[in-house]
Amino acid sequence: MPFIESKERRKKLDKIVDEMVLQGVKADGDLNYVLYKFCKYHVATSYNVLKNFLGELHECENQCRNDFLVPYEKIKKKENGDV
Repeated sequence: MPFIESKERRKKLDKIVDEMVLQGVKADGDLNYVLYKFCKYHVATSYNVLKNFLGELHECENQCRNDFLVPYEKIKKKENGDV
């Protein structure tokens, strides 16, 4: 995931995320719908743009895995032992 300067995040992107939270967008189907609709109307204009969008989603998945799942798994491995 490309790292965006904090000034830019605060200026526009964090506002979008905050509004999504205020509107009750959940990561259970709502987020899927938002990303799909954004892709359908603003991304799927060419093969390369769509390919880059899908790459961004994949890197976001990797970042979430590294930041949230891996630390949790390390704690549980320490608590319960390795397989």
